[in-house]
Amino acid sequence: MFAIVTIAGFQEKVSEGMKLMVPTIQADEGKTVSFDNVLLLANSDSDVKIGTPVVAGASVEAKVLTHGRGEKIRVFKMKRRKRYRKTQGHRQDFTQIEITKIKSSGAAKAAPEKKEAVAA
Repeated sequence: MFAIVTIAGFQEKVSEGMKLMVPTIQADEGKTVSFDNVLLLANSDSDVKIGTPVVAGASVEAKVLTHGRGEKIRVFKMKRRKRYRKTQGHRQDFTQIEITKIKSSGAAKAAPEKKEAVAA
């Protein structure tokens, strides 16, 4: 069983027991967080629910393992023949989570109905 879920603006393919690093989530270590933006839910190859835009009643629960900072990347800027050289470093904050449960209930959420314009 796997799901495609939106976590902090990024789409991730997750399954139970999976550990992944996501952008910082405001939760204490050891706490459980829930993500309700499940875009796709698959129990097997034949049982796939695709949300429009999300699957109704589906959610993913995860346990926050740790917070940290990633590897430093170097940003180097240079303009030739102008004696301009600049080096910067950046370390992105992250939260490491472990997927504990994928809940599925209900069918795909129906698209919102369009309201007709009333002529006056």
